[in-house]
Amino acid sequence: MTASDDFSEKRRFIIRLGKALHKFGTPAYRLEAHLQNVAKFLDLKACFIITPTALTFVLSEDEENQQYNHVMRVKPGELDLGSLARTDELVDELSSGERTLAEATERLDEIANKPNPYGRLLTFLAFGGSSGAFAMLMHTSWNDVFWSTLLGFVACLFVFWAENSRRVTDMLEPIAAITTALIASAITLIDPSINMPLVILSAIIAFIPGLALTLGLAELAARNLMSGTARIMDAIMILFKLYFGAVLGMALGKLLWGEVTFIEPSDIPTWTAWAAVTALSISLVILFRVRKKDAPWGIIAGYIAYGASIIGAIYLGPALGAFVGAFALGIYANLFSRLMKLPSSIVKILGLVVLVPGSKVYIGLNSAISGVDMLNTTNIASQTFLIFMSLVAGLIFSNVALPSRKSL
Repeated sequence: MTASDDFSEKRRFIIRLGKALHKFGTPAYRLEAHLQNVAKFLDLKACFIITPTALTFVLSEDEENQQYNHVMRVKPGELDLGSLARTDELVDELSSGERTLAEATERLDEIANKPNPYGRLLTFLAFGGSSGAFAMLMHTSWNDVFWSTLLGFVACLFVFWAENSRRVTDMLEPIAAITTALIASAITLIDPSINMPLVILSAIIAFIPGLALTLGLAELAARNLMSGTARIMDAIMILFKLYFGAVLGMALGKLLWGEVTFIEPSDIPTWTAWAAVTALSISLVILFRVRKKDAPWGIIAGYIAYGASIIGAIYLGPALGAFVGAFALGIYANLFSRLMKLPSSIVKILGLVVLVPGSKVYIGLNSAISGVDMLNTTNIASQTFLIFMSLVAGLIFSNVALPSRKSL
């Protein structure tokens, strides 16, 4: 193989690796750091600029040779933690000499095209499970939990439809919110004891971009300004589309069958929060396509994040309790990375979803616009902002206290 062919093979691999990891939802600052490590191993001079919608690669064999530039337009990636783990193992196999560059490139294509390991039925159940679990975490009523679960199944049907329709993909969030809100308003005719705004929020909780907002703030904290800003603005637009859909659906429901007097139900006991965390963690394992052998570690991450945040809230208040939860989660995730030789993000993201206050942003938006409180909360806007900052700070502090050996 000539030097030119060797450079071409390395170049092809690193571009496909970057594209695959972006597709699997890797944050920009971690992806850039990982690609730099791989480029260094391949003995390439490289520079990378990653944003949610564009990838830029600048590669060369040495300082004197002409550089190769590659720019591509991409769609924002969706989390696929199983494929992320497989890709990381592939890079380890390449660096240890177990695979050649050609074999690694071929394997990378196999990973990128691998179908969902859990299938449609489990994904369908996970959507409903996550909606019901969120309602349970809000300590509302069993009626809300039941109807939230059923409406979560309805929201999932739109996700399946969007896989085969470009038009539905373009309006997925608002059409799912409109439909669930319309059905929820109809449900009040037969069950006036449901908290309709909260049931709608629970039904579309899988679309609420709380994690995207947190990752965007983490990217800004890492000084990856373009990607962080773009991710946050994308998350805000998704939130606006969801809220508009929910408001329109409730207005149409009121127009079609009027308004029903709300009957206050009895709240569910507080111990059910742990059952909710269990159900939510299992649902996230399926929705984020975590490998079955990594799933128990991910479920434990949910317990650690929630448990530490509850303990922290007792002494420091709810907002700073999130800092304690994120710090404990970060330490656990980095220990997992060191012991299992896998990316810390595989378990960190699962635990983080339990903590992120994306739903509070939605609730705050509802309070600001309609003047109606969905839950008995005070100062929700400042509380939400402080929780986001606490989460980012907790992750930063945990990486300082116990650094991860993996760049992903």
